[in-house]
Amino acid sequence: MKIKAARNSIETDSSGKENTAVNANTAAGEEKTFLGTEPIDRLLFKLAVPTVIAQLVNMLYNIVDRIYIGHMPGDGSAALTGVGVCMPLILIVSAFAAFVASGGAPRASISMGKGDYDSAEKIIGGCVLMQVVISAVLTVVLLLFGRDLLLAFGASENTIDYAADYMSIYATGTLFVQLTLGLNAFITAQGFAKYGMLTVLIGAAANIVLDPIFIFGFRMGVRGAALATVISQGISCIWVILFLRGGKTVLKLKRENIRFAPRIILPCIALGLATFIMQASESVISVCFNSSLLKYGGDIAVGAMTILTSVMQFAMLPLQGVAQGAQPILSYNFGAKNADRVKKTFFRLLTVSLCYSVALWAFVMLFPKTFAGIFSPNPELVNFTGDALRIYCGALFLFGIQIACQMTFVSVGNAGCSIIVAVLRKFVLLIPLIYIMPQLLADKTNAVYTAEPAADAIAVTCTAILFSIEFRKALKKLNADSAGAAQPAKTDLRV
Repeated sequence: MKIKAARNSIETDSSGKENTAVNANTAAGEEKTFLGTEPIDRLLFKLAVPTVIAQLVNMLYNIVDRIYIGHMPGDGSAALTGVGVCMPLILIVSAFAAFVASGGAPRASISMGKGDYDSAEKIIGGCVLMQVVISAVLTVVLLLFGRDLLLAFGASENTIDYAADYMSIYATGTLFVQLTLGLNAFITAQGFAKYGMLTVLIGAAANIVLDPIFIFGFRMGVRGAALATVISQGISCIWVILFLRGGKTVLKLKRENIRFAPRIILPCIALGLATFIMQASESVISVCFNSSLLKYGGDIAVGAMTILTSVMQFAMLPLQGVAQGAQPILSYNFGAKNADRVKKTFFRLLTVSLCYSVALWAFVMLFPKTFAGIFSPNPELVNFTGDALRIYCGALFLFGIQIACQMTFVSVGNAGCSIIVAVLRKFVLLIPLIYIMPQLLADKTNAVYTAEPAADAIAVTCTAILFSIEFRKALKKLNADSAGAAQPAKTDLRV
């Protein structure tokens, strides 16, 4: 009896271990496939909220950074202007990070949807190598030619020293910026939006704490602000790498995958080109707007433009956050050939984006001076900006359509259409209209502002038409591929 009881005990223990192993494997499988199984509304909320918070925190800590610099004793205004001149170069550095990552992250999500985790990890490794190479080139260019570039972007004799001091320190941390922004996209692409948000929060908190220490405590001025930024990005970079090398991530950053494989990396670069164009072109467009406004409206028109772009940035960041939250869902289910979830996710993204853009447009139209007053106490500037804001944001309500369609093009790997959409709005429409509109309207200053809604309205119309055609084709192909995969193979029964 004792022997029989012992045997039963062993069998029970073995069965328990087997069940535990099965449950563990099942849990691991569910953890990997939650992008294809969880309800879309809950999933979009879970992924979008942290990305929106991260976007807003990033914007706020940049504002805090400028407040510290602006309050430097004696020369705060000149220092703030000097650092402001650095912004186009900083935007270009960020654009190069997006150049690789914004194409690589959706490609990795698509591979995950196909169940090809090995290829997804190779994409991460290839993108890391590309970002290291790009960082090295950018660092050399900024250190050797930074002063000349700053003068070309509008630095004067009064501000060039501040700008050059800031950029000489910032340039040394280019690698940290590239890897932090680039690799964080791969964290979000796996559906770990909270950890992606933590990357931004860690950097923001470190920067806010270190800024006053270096600027005022060590009396380093703008060099201290730049050093605080570099250290903060370095801390965020270490956090991102540790996460992707740790146990919580689905896709791991492996040393053997850090190599250049054209077959893997070139499609990522092609897909990321649209985001690169959008971000890098902002500095060009800013120069075009400011030069035209200075010609027709003077300093007050240029000052108003600073407020207008800030309001537009406030509008765009939450929209981009929602779109980035939807990207892993779209890409994963596109790779998994689940047309229904791709379609449903797009329409949820479109609904949320459109509701936000319409609501913000209504507030801007009803209370333009309230928005202007947030940025300046000057009554003359506030009154002027209030009128200009209604013109400049005239087509803001349409932006939900533009963002939803553009992100979906990127998420499903349609590099051609995403590039067309980006180039159309910025280069084909907006820049020419900045110079054409003053020739058509009597009020030339307001005509310059009108270029923005005119370009937006035409671009959104063209984007919607192109998207409706291409999205229908993509869904049809997904349904066909899915049906083909589900059809059982024919068996030859002849003897």
